[in-house]
Amino acid sequence: MDGKKPHLVAIIVQSIYAGMFLLSKAALNNGLNNFIFIFYRQAAATVVLVPVAVLFKRKEALQLSLVVFIKMFMLALFGITCSLNLYGVGLIYTSSTLAAATTNTLPATTFLLAVLLRMEDVKLKSLSGKAKVVGIIACLAGAMTYAFYKGPHFNSFSHHYSIASKNSHVDEVHTHSSETWLVGSFLLLAGNILWCLWTVLQGQVLKDCPSKLLFTTIQCFLSTVQSFIVAIAFEPNLAQWKLNFDIGLLAIAYCGIVVTGITFYLQAWVIEKMGPVFLAMFTPLSLAITIICSMLFLGEVITLGSVLGGALMVAGLYSVLWGKSKEQMNAKVADDGTKGSIDE
Repeated sequence: MDGKKPHLVAIIVQSIYAGMFLLSKAALNNGLNNFIFIFYRQAAATVVLVPVAVLFKRKEALQLSLVVFIKMFMLALFGITCSLNLYGVGLIYTSSTLAAATTNTLPATTFLLAVLLRMEDVKLKSLSGKAKVVGIIACLAGAMTYAFYKGPHFNSFSHHYSIASKNSHVDEVHTHSSETWLVGSFLLLAGNILWCLWTVLQGQVLKDCPSKLLFTTIQCFLSTVQSFIVAIAFEPNLAQWKLNFDIGLLAIAYCGIVVTGITFYLQAWVIEKMGPVFLAMFTPLSLAITIICSMLFLGEVITLGSVLGGALMVAGLYSVLWGKSKEQMNAKVADDGTKGSIDE
């Protein structure tokens, strides 16, 4: 069972992210400012995590060097603050379909970054190496299919979709402008690249900060300060910062406490155990869950293109996981002194 724990935790992480997509979409559609939303969600996570970290990891925090703190500051800046803000603005300028599709290029981008940083090996002559490359191509093909091919649509089981209709209107407005579409696409791509780089580099920083709780708490605190500066710069009108007891407050609490506070910790645990690429390969699962929940609860139209794209991405996911599993088996055989290779 212990060997399956990273798989289970990765699935839980993606399920939580699916909930984040749905609630964030509802909150933004109801008028919540993106920059203020990101500040509040980070602040909520910080309020929850700081007391716990002070209680259990106070001594370890005092032992952190200035160099490690600077590394965490930079990670929080480009991996959380900049990434989330760029992605949010890109979503406003484009469509939810494109945003979902670009999110599912994270496995491919993470894999390439890990290879460039020599944190992941690709042996093209081996069956496992070929499986990983084919899996990455399948993920990209699935994302492209999901974004650009619609096809016939399936009827929704729900007819109560006022939120979805508002979002569709927003998307229509922006898709009519090629300039805003290109800008939004670039922002989505930039946000995803920063997120992938943050995912890859976490493993290196965790070596100098073995406490995942302390690592998560400090990043949340730093990103809260950074996000406040960004939000006040873009929205100085304090009247827009007022929160009501609505879907916006629920989204902030969920994203801040569950996503940022709990999921970031779970991600750090999985990365430490299995590496960044393993975690990234589960990203398509959040899309599949989001599609189903959007259809059931928001009444969104599901097209043949989204089904085919999702199938390709899931196939790519398991192709890469199979390749990594083979490599781990080969490494274990080599460590045991067994001759030959299971892979060849």
